[in-house]
Amino acid sequence: MRNDALKIFTAGVRAVQPQYLLPRHMRWQHQQLQLGEQVFKQPDLNKVLVIGAGKASAAMARETERILGNRIDAGIIVTKYEHTFPLKTIQCIEAAHPVPDDNSVQAGREIMRLLKNANERDVVIALISGGASALLVDCPPGILLSELQAVFNQLLQCGATIEEMNTVRKHLSAGIKGGQLLRTAWPATVVSFILSDVIGDPLDIIASGPTVADRSTFADAWEIVRQYQLTDKLPVSIIRWLHLGLNKEVAETPKPDDPIFTKSFNYLIGTNRIALEAAAAMARELHYTPVIVTDSLKGEARDKARELVTQVQQYDGPRPACLLLGGETTVTINNPGKGGRNQEFALAAMIALQQAYPDGGQMPVLLSAGTDGTDGPTNAAGAIVDKGVLQLTAQRRLSPEKYLTQNDSWNFFDQTGGHVITGPTHTNVMDIIVVLIP
Repeated sequence: MRNDALKIFTAGVRAVQPQYLLPRHMRWQHQQLQLGEQVFKQPDLNKVLVIGAGKASAAMARETERILGNRIDAGIIVTKYEHTFPLKTIQCIEAAHPVPDDNSVQAGREIMRLLKNANERDVVIALISGGASALLVDCPPGILLSELQAVFNQLLQCGATIEEMNTVRKHLSAGIKGGQLLRTAWPATVVSFILSDVIGDPLDIIASGPTVADRSTFADAWEIVRQYQLTDKLPVSIIRWLHLGLNKEVAETPKPDDPIFTKSFNYLIGTNRIALEAAAAMARELHYTPVIVTDSLKGEARDKARELVTQVQQYDGPRPACLLLGGETTVTINNPGKGGRNQEFALAAMIALQQAYPDGGQMPVLLSAGTDGTDGPTNAAGAIVDKGVLQLTAQRRLSPEKYLTQNDSWNFFDQTGGHVITGPTHTNVMDIIVVLIP
């Protein structure tokens, strides 16, 4: 069953690869460029520029080069270290994630420089995926990169949701996030192709919405900082900038009625739902009855894991069954262990499964992993719980409860052979959880 769970997960990840998604939305034929529903005829077209940011942006850029060939005039993308591909025309910058580094700032500078020279007959193709909030940044006046890094770290550790984190990040950007990139690109037409790593696929939240009107305000950002009691933990320059925004001394992010959005077209091409449906198809092929429970799982990882085990116990449908869930849980870090939300989810689920199935018989197999191949600051995509993991836990006399208390799921699964390790997958549509019920 372990192999079946891995095959089902892999099928989901494969379905949201840029090489399968982009050709449905982009083509060059009969002397015209088609991008989504937008068609640009050769005589009306000056330059085609490509920009991009995110864990999938290099794979998206490679596919864009394959489709458009020498029709691309110039391009710059930024992706996570070790997520790149050889590209012909488009320059690729590698930067840090989930906390930005100097290369993230350089990428912001280079992309803005490219867009500043665009005119009204130019078309900008924006390739956007999760991870871009850290990979593509700019430092507002008076704020150092080290101070922005401090904010990113605090947001990651306090248990804030991705919506909350990106609301704050948008208001700590003076030229990129929250639709501001379009101010630089104006009057060029910008067509964005987006992979969603956010529950509900809100375009203004994914990658901090560089090409989308921003619904949030400085007041919203400040409320999040206050709610998580970060006002005394953040650098003075950050607090000062947010206050300038609150007092309307710094321009708000552009809102839906801003004319810059009349030449911006956004296409959502990859989602968690697409991945789950492909996973369900593979489960069916392997003779399981698939049930897609949700593509909107959120909340504290360990709480949601316990709730899922209760659902599994109550399942009374056809067997063998495959329950599928997608979404993104959060972890409030209270201790200095090593792990990520998927490993923590799997560890909490294992404890609950051991209680629910004390003799180990008929115990389901559970896998929880990130479609991007990364779970927290670790080399694993996630973890799997099966009889083999239980046997090694018993043999080595490990206490899963102790590792969970320490937020140390990586070290637990490292000793029990439970890691799911894929390497970079070059896509990013949140997490997939697979539960196989015999």
